[in-house]
Amino acid sequence: MATQADARSAASAAAAAAGPAAAATAAAAGSAAAAPAGSAGPPRGLLVGLSLGYFMVLLDLTVVSVALPAIADRLGVGLSGLQWVTNGYTVTFAALLLTAGWLSDRFGGRRVFLCGLVAFGLLSGVSALADTLPVLVALRLALGAAGALLLPSSLAVITRAYADPAARARAVGAWAAITGAALAAGPVVGGVLTAAVGWQAVFLVNVPLAAVSLAVTVRRAPETVRKPRGGFDPVGQLTAAVALAALVYALIEGADLGWSAARVPGALALAVVAAVGFVLAERRAGDAAMVPLRMFRSPGFSPAVAAGLLANFGLSGLLFVLSLFFQDARHYSPAVAGLAFLPLTLPTAVNPLWTGRLVGRIGPRRPATTGFVLMGAGALLQAPFTGDSALAPAATLTGLLAFGFGVSFALPALVAAVAGTVPAEFAGTGAGVLNSARQVGASLGVAVLGAVLDLSPSGADGTRRALLAAGAALLLGAVVAATGLRGKAPAA
Repeated sequence: MATQADARSAASAAAAAAGPAAAATAAAAGSAAAAPAGSAGPPRGLLVGLSLGYFMVLLDLTVVSVALPAIADRLGVGLSGLQWVTNGYTVTFAALLLTAGWLSDRFGGRRVFLCGLVAFGLLSGVSALADTLPVLVALRLALGAAGALLLPSSLAVITRAYADPAARARAVGAWAAITGAALAAGPVVGGVLTAAVGWQAVFLVNVPLAAVSLAVTVRRAPETVRKPRGGFDPVGQLTAAVALAALVYALIEGADLGWSAARVPGALALAVVAAVGFVLAERRAGDAAMVPLRMFRSPGFSPAVAAGLLANFGLSGLLFVLSLFFQDARHYSPAVAGLAFLPLTLPTAVNPLWTGRLVGRIGPRRPATTGFVLMGAGALLQAPFTGDSALAPAATLTGLLAFGFGVSFALPALVAAVAGTVPAEFAGTGAGVLNSARQVGASLGVAVLGAVLDLSPSGADGTRRALLAAGAALLLGAVVAATGLRGKAPAA
């Protein structure tokens, strides 16, 4: 009969193999496997309802990218405004993810999931009505907070609903496979909706998804055990959010206002002070901290987190830059621009199934290193072909295909690296740290590569420089993975 440790290992492997969109939650699923579960079998359709909720969260990370030029035309905003439309979501998502896990434990996963679901659906509908940039950015910030509530709470409900460890592991794998399609679908869905209806449709699409998910889960999701846990870390939460927001603000507004503008150095100073305050707060809180610092003493944990940040730096930055380039410089329609990303997104939906098995045999180091090399090469290959060369379409196709396979190797391997290094009692927190680091990387990728675009004399030249910067960051990730991750397969 399977033990709870076996269930933890199976859940992590299933989610890591299912796709990069779900990869950062794998170890959290494994940790949740040890929680108490109901004795009755789960009702039909529950897994679909839970998966739809998290599918929206991941879809929103990529679906907006292809709609950015249309948003710029409608609202009359420049590059820095578009960076805020993208980063408003990822900043709050990254900053609040670990606290959302605490809320799920304290108030019950079902309750938190339903609250997040209602908020996400309503905010998405209101976002389609936004007629100014500040309103849209404020709604994106709120959407990121609602999205953060849905991730840990959906896993808590799955844990409660599936009593048998083997069935639970299969459910986590199916949940991850369904949600993993969001990364592949995002650019295509965004392009088609923007071309057919308008940019507002990329937000309206969430409303029926939220309604279906709500109709299923409100009737069929079981109540989850509420843990009377303390250890809420408001100082750590506040300082982490301030540090990330101030850094992103400085990077975006520095390119727009000038780096000597008073607000830019002030924001950088605030980011440094808040980051120091965060470290001091976490050290004082010990194991009750939002991010217990002793996790970073585990061999391989810090490199995996750093590599996760670099992976999403390159991925989100490249999606942002190329979405603008395809439509502004190559004059693709939104639908064609979305389809142009298929060479990147399709491998991320298929190849991780094989990558998960590979990581189980040889460990995470070589697959992760290979993935980063492919991602870096994919970005660098496209850099010389941002002009009107006849080879440009072939270079884009080849580069995006290499990049997509790189993502599908790197991200599941990083999840396995985290799952195999942190102590068992920190498995969920470790996965949350990796996921948060990835979203921090996404925010920084859009901010930094957007600044490179803004400071360049032309769109083509800026795209070339941004691709070179992304390639360099990803090759640095290859060095981190090769030197910091474990080579042998992690123990169950």
